[in-house]
Parts: sequence; C-alpha cells; structure tokens
Amino acid sequence: MPLSSESLLTRLPTYGSSSEKVRLPAERRVKMLALASLIFFSTCGGACGLEPLIGAIGAGRGLLLILIAPLLWSLPVALMVAELAGLLPEEGGYYIWIRETLGKFWGVQAGCWAMTFAVGQMAIFPVLFVSYLSYFFPALGVAADGAHPVLGALLRWLVALGMIAAALVVNLRSARDVGQTAKVSAALVLGAFAVMILVWLKRAADPAVAIRVVRNDFAVAHNGALLLVLSILAFNYSGWDSASTYAGEVHEPQRNYPRAIAIALTVLVCCYVLPVFAGVGATTDATAWSDTAGWPVIAQVIGGKWLGGLLAGAGLLSTWGLFNAQLLYASRLPYVMATDGWLPRVLARVSPRTGVPKVATVTFCVVTGLFALIPFGGLAVIQCLLYAAAVMLELLALVLLRMRQPEAKRSFRVPGGWAGLTYVCAGPMVCGMLVLYAVGRDWAPFRMHLAAVATVVLAGVGVYVVGKRVAAEGQKSVAQQKATVEAKHGG
Repeated sequence: MPLSSESLLTRLPTYGSSSEKVRLPAERRVKMLALASLIFFSTCGGACGLEPLIGAIGAGRGLLLILIAPLLWSLPVALMVAELAGLLPEEGGYYIWIRETLGKFWGVQAGCWAMTFAVGQMAIFPVLFVSYLSYFFPALGVAADGAHPVLGALLRWLVALGMIAAALVVNLRSARDVGQTAKVSAALVLGAFAVMILVWLKRAADPAVAIRVVRNDFAVAHNGALLLVLSILAFNYSGWDSASTYAGEVHEPQRNYPRAIAIALTVLVCCYVLPVFAGVGATTDATAWSDTAGWPVIAQVIGGKWLGGLLAGAGLLSTWGLFNAQLLYASRLPYVMATDGWLPRVLARVSPRTGVPKVATVTFCVVTGLFALIPFGGLAVIQCLLYAAAVMLELLALVLLRMRQPEAKRSFRVPGGWAGLTYVCAGPMVCGMLVLYAVGRDWAPFRMHLAAVATVVLAGVGVYVVGKRVAAEGQKSVAQQKATVEAKHGG
C-alpha cells in the first residue's frame, strides 16, 4: 500500500526533534494562485536583474543563455522540487529532505548554506530597489555622489533599510498576506513589461531588426567574466526549492505545489525572453544594460520618459515582491533548525495565530540590512556558489528517496523513470561543474567573496559540532538527574 508523507517520515531515520507543526485553519493558508505568485517572486519577479547579463556578454550570447538555462537548471530543479514537496510537504522544506535522507550533518550544512545564500540573495533586492528609485530621484544614483561618495552610499543604504522594514511589516502579519501582495505585484509587474513590448512592436520600424542584432552579436568579442555571468544566471533562475520551506502554511500542498511550479515556470520563460528581445531591438548599449541603468533607461529609449517611469515603477514592485517572498521562505529555516536544537531556541518562537516565526524573521532582516552594503556582483557570486552546493544535496536526496521508498505516495513524480531522473540530475550537475571551472578561472576579483563562502562552510561544521556537544551534555544531565531521583527513591 502506498505510504503517506506522515508514514514515510516514520520509516526514514529521524535526527533530533522534528519541527513543530504549524497548525493554521484553511482560510489562513496560502492558496494555489498565491503560491504560484510567491514562487514567481522566489525565482523571477520579472526580467529585473537580467540587465547586467546582456551588458557583460552581449545580446546574442545573453539570449542564448536565457533560453538554455531553463533546460539545464530551472526545469530539472523545478521537477525535483515538485516531487519532493509532494512527498514530504513539511515546514522546513529542503532542510527536512536532506536531514531525513543524508543525515543530520548534511542537513545542518544545507541549512547553514541556505540561510547564507538567502541573505546574499535578499540583500541584492534592496540594492536593485534603490537603483530603480534613482530613476525618479537622481540624487540617489552613484553618478550623483560627486565629492560626497560616503554620504551618497549612506543615503542609498538608508533607503534600502526602509524597503526592508516595509517587507518586514507584511511578513510579520502572515504567509497568507505575503501571498496576497505577491498576486497583486505579479499582475502589475507583468502588465508593465507587456506594455513595453506592445509599445516596441508598435513603434519599431522593423521588429526583425532585433533578430539581426542578436545574430550579428555572435561575431563580436565580449570579455564578460564567466563566474559573474553564471552568478547572474543563477540569481535569476534559482529559488524553485525556496517555497518548500513554508509547506506547513500552504493549503493542500501535495496538490498545489506541482501546479503552482508549472505556472511559475511558464511565466518565467516568457517574461525573460520577450522583454530582453524587445530591449536589444531598441539598444545594445552596455551602459543601459547594467544594474545602475537597466529597464527604465531601456524602456525610455523604446517609448519615452513615461514608459521609462512605468518600468522603473515595475522594478520597484518587482524587487520589493522578490524580497518579500525570499524573507518568507528564509525565515522558516532558522525556525526549523532551532526546533531541532541546532540554533538558539529563541528563533523557534512562533505566533500561534499566524504561524509566523517573528524572532527569526526580524533577525533575517537585520542581517540582510548589513549585507546590503555589498555590491550586486559580489552578492551574486556568494549566492551562486552556496546555492549550487545545496542543490546537489537536494538532488542526492531525491535519488535516495526513489531508491529507498519507490512505492511511497507521491502527488507528482518526475516522468520518464530513471531516464527522467538522470536528466533532472545531469543538468544542474553540468551547471555546478561550470561554476567550479569559473571559480578556478575568475577567482582573483572575488577573493573576499570566496573567503566569505569558505567561512560559511566552516561555520556550518562548527554549528554541527557545537549542537551535537550541547545535545550530548543535555542528555548526560537528564540521565544524571534521573539517576539521582532513582537513588533517592530507592533510599
């Protein structure tokens, strides 16, 4: 008889105390369309953030990578998540998957890596938010610093902190409220990019010029750093597993996760390819295709200042929605790890009414505010390396669960048997090997960021060693107290 997720958890080895269940009524849970919107903002949020890719390697190679990346990365990871989220729809998501299959050591490592790349990724969005806001307020731009670069940097950081605080307010209300804002934001962002594409089609003398631009660009040499390019791609195509961490707050997760992932993946491909194609048809200027100019400037070239303002507004909504969704999933990781005894117990405090781990959520916002001082490129590199490592562990968990529990009940199964499973594993592994090659080739400009990654890896081992020692001492203390009570009772 097929096993349910509950019985499967009892059959698999359990390490530490399992995470506390979040018991929410159906009306306070995240529904399917809201879940699809949250996954959209966990992985994409519109084409915002792709601009530096085109600036680094050109329109031709950039569009080619935009089309290839979903096949090598997004689709395999999305299929993996759809199966594992349906099999084990537990609060904590991929931390639970890895803990239950590979053991507590690798579960702790994955949790530590995930929290760090989450902070690195989340810190990107306030930086981009300020960049889009500078379209309306040029004094916020780097070019306006002049003789006061420190004052300008401080002003940008304070604005970034304001954006973080606004997202914190929404997240402290409930996952349902974050999902509702994600639905509205997704509709507005996608609508703005659709308007830009329609204006381009109407005003372009010959839309086929974009095809010629892309074709001719392959003959032009570009000196974009491979590690930076891969990091930008990882930033824009990662996050499919993120939504799994709040599965305990989702309505009918086994049914809704596969459907929501399918919707989000379809929207992602369309909202990346079409705006970039229209944008390169208007301009290939590398200064426009950058994180300091981007879609507002490109849209202004296409349709004038009003269209630039519309895309700047979409960029503000997109980056805020992205941060909102990331904060929702990231805050559940320290909460679950704290309930398992690996992190301070205070992080496990959760609101009985909303299911929100308030201390963990606030802590993430504080740490992210500090990381927002790091430039976009450096944050992308840190996020790319740690995320790629975590995904490798998730893929291994998928294979082991197929081998150990082939008959367990799954609401979705990667199609194609072991051939399909091979495809799901091969694409991300090829990307992982490319990242390792890029690290060996382009490491020099990112020495500090690679050192930060190494520090995180060592810290993960330290968390495991300390947590294991504390647990052992706690068990020893309980045993001693029990022996004392028994001795007194016997006397």
